Amino acid sequence: MRVVLAEDLFLLRDGLVRMLEAYDFELAAAVESGPELTKALAELRPDVAVVDVRLPPSHTDEGLQCALAARKARPGLPVLVLSQHVEQLYARELLADGNGGIGYLLKDRVFDADQFIDAVRRVAAGGTAMDPQVISQLLSRRSKDKPMEALTRREREVMGLMAQGRSNAAIASQMVITERAVAKHTSNIFGKLGLPPSDDDNRRVLAVLAYLDRG
Repeated sequence: MRVVLAEDLFLLRDGLVRMLEAYDFELAAAVESGPELTKALAELRPDVAVVDVRLPPSHTDEGLQCALAARKARPGLPVLVLSQHVEQLYARELLADGNGGIGYLLKDRVFDADQFIDAVRRVAAGGTAMDPQVISQLLSRRSKDKPMEALTRREREVMGLMAQGRSNAAIASQMVITERAVAKHTSNIFGKLGLPPSDDDNRRVLAVLAYLDRG
């Protein structure tokens, strides 16, 4: 599996390269700036891109903007975002474009190699890998008169796990409830939000994120 990595800090970039190679990923390129990332994504057409949000020359949201542009040029390009912050405007746009293959992890909440590698593989396969804190911040942008407020605490918990790309079985295990109970919560969530339920976990997550983006 070919990866393009964008990270401006040398030590972190080198560490990520070594980790990915140790798990049998092929590094198509490891770059440190927005222009380099744009060129690598266009020319190398990787299986997945792992992208820091803040890259030179702007050191603002260069990486995320490059990822958005690349996905417009190549719909469905798998992108795993790594950041110290939740860049809400561009994150919502990236997550709600409806093509799958999206992840957003916070650097200080990646605790081991297995967690990171699992996220890369899940995104490359067209799934989602979302840090719960990212989802929480996106949800917090909803005003109190929106349908999101109709969800119970339990339903919010289920939706947060769905947004991480968890299956019903995984959600049931995490919450120590039955899969039937998860299915009921999921049905209630989509009913309250006016969204049609689906058997495809990734599509359900993207539908929720698309709804949030309507803000």
